[in-house]
Amino acid sequence: MRLKVLPPTLRKNNRYLTLDIKIESPIVKEELVTIIWDACIRFQGENNTANFNLWVMKFFEFEKIDGYYHYKAIVRCQRDFVEEVRSSLALANKYNGNRIAITTIGLSGTIKASQKFI
Repeated sequence: MRLKVLPPTLRKNNRYLTLDIKIESPIVKEELVTIIWDACIRFQGENNTANFNLWVMKFFEFEKIDGYYHYKAIVRCQRDFVEEVRSSLALANKYNGNRIAITTIGLSGTIKASQKFI
């Protein structure tokens, strides 16, 4: 028996954040996931972070400029918690002893629309 797809009225409303990441050492997508989850858990706690519905959708690698590696990523979160996620990511400043800066450069309702910020 096939599972039925939820109608659009019952689905969670998502927003897509386009992030600009600057870090002193190279990272991969799995490390970015760890950075995002750790930042949200430290600032918001486990109970609130579980409601965020966080997911790294795309990860783009760019060049090294002025001693920092530059990356861009598209992260999905639930519509009601966009500001909490943005504030948690802004407070992330260290990962494995390396300085990191995460800024939000765009917010959109679809992945396709969020790619215009990249």
